[in-house]
Amino acid sequence: MNYSECIIKAKDRIGKFCKACPECNGRACKNQMPGPGSKGIGDTAVRNYDKWKEIRVQMDTIVENKPVDTSLELFGKTFCYPVFAGPVGAVSLHYGDCLDDVAYNDILVSACAENGIAAFTGDGVNSNVMVAATAAIKKAGGVGIPTVKPWNLETIREKMELVHESGAFAVAMDIDAAGLPFLKNMEPPAGSKTVEELREIIEMAGTPFIVKGIMTVKGALKAKEAGAAAIIVSNHGGRVLDQCPATAEVLEEIATAVNGSMKILVDGGIRSGADVFKALALGADGVVIARPFVTAVYGGAQEGVRSYIEKIGTELEDTMKMCGVSSLKEITRECVR
Repeated sequence: MNYSECIIKAKDRIGKFCKACPECNGRACKNQMPGPGSKGIGDTAVRNYDKWKEIRVQMDTIVENKPVDTSLELFGKTFCYPVFAGPVGAVSLHYGDCLDDVAYNDILVSACAENGIAAFTGDGVNSNVMVAATAAIKKAGGVGIPTVKPWNLETIREKMELVHESGAFAVAMDIDAAGLPFLKNMEPPAGSKTVEELREIIEMAGTPFIVKGIMTVKGALKAKEAGAAAIIVSNHGGRVLDQCPATAEVLEEIATAVNGSMKILVDGGIRSGADVFKALALGADGVVIARPFVTAVYGGAQEGVRSYIEKIGTELEDTMKMCGVSSLKEITRECVR
């Protein structure tokens, strides 16, 4: 099975919201996207996609002809590609009831681990979402990254017990989920965190901690102050704030400010190996891709996930070779324009 075949099969299984488009660009769904939907008219999700396409790669084939190494080392683990599957929760509600969170996470986490990358897993109001996610990660030998929502501290403490039991090599918090409707008006309050609160959460985690939802230099430096090992430049796929910049527009300035003091991942509209290349050229260490992996799981289960990883990996390798670089470290700002 290739990814095109996977998309065709997914159309009959993926529910009424997602259209399983050949390339997810936000235009068909806009503010009716799966999940809580995009804010306003959904322009941030579309902008995420468009801004990567405005960046062009610099071809250079007058170089030594040698093998290309696409591998990435992160927190003591080596991955085949600098690509991670993004966190998704409550899949039966948002993407169709032929899969629940237990089945989805079992497929995604295991297939990613078997094919040389790692998956972030989601969280939700239903406590079983995190239970299923961390169980899948434990089953995969800890090769996965559970993502905890910015609940109140007591709820986070309970979630961290599941994280510790899973043996996950890292843990994340999507701090940008503070803008999701279901977190509002909770008691005790959930949502945004101070630097001090975030520092307490990171100490509670006791494992490399990734803060997802950074869109400014100021935010990145706050995450660093709190003790984060990495950040994800992300606007939650455009679903939490309309009229927001695209991640491609802010990545370079954030990477310059961080200056190697933390690992940097980026998400939002990245859909090809060429896009991955562009992100690394602008300062990211790796990327996170979510929606296409949902299509992969619904359309082809483990084989679908494998097909998408191979697609992205092959495209990245080809772009690197045609742009005259043989390792990720050689991808620099001069490789794009």
